[in-house]
Amino acid sequence: MNTIGIWVAALLTLCIFSFLYKDNPFYKFAEHLFVGVSAGYWLCLYYHQTIHPKLLAPLFGLGDDTWQMANLVLIIPLALSIMMLLRLVPKQWTDIAWLSRWPIAFMVGTGSGIFFMGYLRSNVIEQIQSTLVPLRYEGNTYSPEMGLLGIIILIIGTFTGIVYFFFSKAHTGYFGVLAKIGIYFLMISFGASFGYTVMARISLLIGRMQFLLFDWIYPIFDISLPF
Repeated sequence: MNTIGIWVAALLTLCIFSFLYKDNPFYKFAEHLFVGVSAGYWLCLYYHQTIHPKLLAPLFGLGDDTWQMANLVLIIPLALSIMMLLRLVPKQWTDIAWLSRWPIAFMVGTGSGIFFMGYLRSNVIEQIQSTLVPLRYEGNTYSPEMGLLGIIILIIGTFTGIVYFFFSKAHTGYFGVLAKIGIYFLMISFGASFGYTVMARISLLIGRMQFLLFDWIYPIFDISLPF
């Protein structure tokens, strides 16, 4: 069974790699299979970890859960879930798909409120705290001059980046110079982020190539590893 799994994984990997040549039926098959298996896996996971233990079991007293009057409040999320599925009802049957807008709006609104504080703390407050640092050296890893230089670069990059996004004033004169410096900092930041993404993708490619060589090709031809 382990050998069959290796062969299936290797053939599906080659089907995905075939897209490097051009779009073809092998790539489409592997893509559709991946999407379908992922959807089925997450559906089962959500059911066993969320829908059943947190909705059906306490609402209907299934399993070890004891039914309580307070659990009737779970009828609200159950109704909203059913309303969201009404978008799948064909219009030629009945035009009730508009009811799905209510649970979607509820999810968007509550999700925005819940995640707002998290993003505010991580992307705004902590960023400001990291910028407002004392202009003195307190560490012991770098020299005092390098620590002070890093703080100055951080302050300049933050200030000029904010200046670039200030559109109420024309970017001319000294203001335009500051905005251009902000562009340089932004491009360096975007380039570093893109480089990090490419490195992550390359690491995935290396992992797949190692799998094809060491787990699939070498055992087929009984090739001993060179190290």
